[in-house]
Amino acid sequence: MQTVHEEKWKVPRPGCDIHIHIRLWMPEGKPKAVIQLVHGMAEHIDRYADTARDLCGMGFAVAGHNHRGHGPEWPEDELGYFADHNGWDLVIEDIAIVRQALLARLPGTPLVLLGRSMGSFAVREYVLRHPMDADAVVLSGTGTYPAAICRAGQLLAGAIPKKKIAKSVDAIAFSSNNKAFAPNRTPYDWLSRDEKQVDKYAADPLCGFVFRAGAYRDFFGGLLALCRTERLSSLPKELPALFISGEKDPVGKGNGVNLCAEQWKKAGLTNVTVRLYPGARHELFHEINRDEVIRDLGAWIDSAL
Repeated sequence: MQTVHEEKWKVPRPGCDIHIHIRLWMPEGKPKAVIQLVHGMAEHIDRYADTARDLCGMGFAVAGHNHRGHGPEWPEDELGYFADHNGWDLVIEDIAIVRQALLARLPGTPLVLLGRSMGSFAVREYVLRHPMDADAVVLSGTGTYPAAICRAGQLLAGAIPKKKIAKSVDAIAFSSNNKAFAPNRTPYDWLSRDEKQVDKYAADPLCGFVFRAGAYRDFFGGLLALCRTERLSSLPKELPALFISGEKDPVGKGNGVNLCAEQWKKAGLTNVTVRLYPGARHELFHEINRDEVIRDLGAWIDSAL
């Protein structure tokens, strides 16, 4: 079994007292590529340690950080909150800071941006702003949302004090996710068919917290910006892009994933792949077929690079 070397270090965030805490998992020898994993809403990067070690076994380095308002470095009253102003922009800026740190640590190594759930929307925005910064993009559990819904979400969240936990917005945004899996064992059945992973998520105090109104406002603003599909013209036509999702994922709902991929193809991208896994739900890297997903991901990256 290959030895995996784990590193942790901190880099400063401009204008913020809390540094970015970076995790890096390294394989033996020179990595074929470094996968920068951008995690989802109401979770943290350490949930992907097993996934990172498996990918290291395939010759890749894996790195990631905790978003603003996520992870153990943030006080409890800051969980689910990005910033007082321009929160989504700062989330995107943090991805750029981590990328620069990885370039310094692993110069000349190809970079794959892997965004999961909320992280997939952040990665989509990041590559629109920095179209030459990735050698390949993987979007897991992404989807599409009409502009009218995004504006409504912004308005609803904007009517609540910024730091207040936005239970009403959360209920509207996520209340339907579990319906397809009734009768429900937990509020998180929609995440995975693997009950042990669902229970682990439910028991983790750094998972499943409700976003605060300001972060929801920022997030819906980010989704609204992605509705402007003419922006996709800035992407390099040869950029390899992989869209992966569970067929039963209530976020992408299959059709939303395919629609997003079609938008990229219509923008002229020539290397776009979609894989929907039958029966799988939202968290592919914590699903019962996770080994298949990781094998497929590694093989696609090898082919793309």
